[in-house]
Amino acid sequence: MKYLIIGLGNIGPEYELTRHNIGFLTLDRLVDKEGGSWKSDRLAFKSEVKYKGRMLHLIKPTTYMNLSGKAVNYWMKELNISKENILVLVDDVAIPFGKIRMRAKGSAAGHNGLKNIEALCGGKDYPRLRMGIGDNFPKGRQVDYVLGRFSQQEFDELPSMMDKAIEMIYGFCTIGIAQTMTQFND
Repeated sequence: MKYLIIGLGNIGPEYELTRHNIGFLTLDRLVDKEGGSWKSDRLAFKSEVKYKGRMLHLIKPTTYMNLSGKAVNYWMKELNISKENILVLVDDVAIPFGKIRMRAKGSAAGHNGLKNIEALCGGKDYPRLRMGIGDNFPKGRQVDYVLGRFSQQEFDELPSMMDKAIEMIYGFCTIGIAQTMTQFND
């Protein structure tokens, strides 16, 4: 069994520790824990991790957030992985910071990265791991918030949040989405 795990984010040092890059940060942590490394490949940084007999192909698109679908579509086809076996890690302002929810499908909810994946990969029916970054911003300042760096308190809490997300990724690939949602969703 093989899976495509996509962490959404933006490339470049100015985006590295921003809320919008929580998908990148979580996959970086997973690869570090497994002793792996990243290589630059077509439209993405790519790594592979074996877990309990499953091959996890991890990508961080280099297309920037709003064109993430281009990389996802390419790697789904290149690796011959169906939508049921992909998982997109994404920041979500509608969920309080630290909470994580896995969904089998859903709307983009205004998230441009998810909108582009929907447009290029055939709709909304793909699994996603929504990582709460909260909505502590004034009206009209959402872009500044998601592209802003984590507060010190958030940064301190980030490792445990990412570790839970990694457990959920492993669950998705072993026990399946339904059982993982039951066991882990906040």
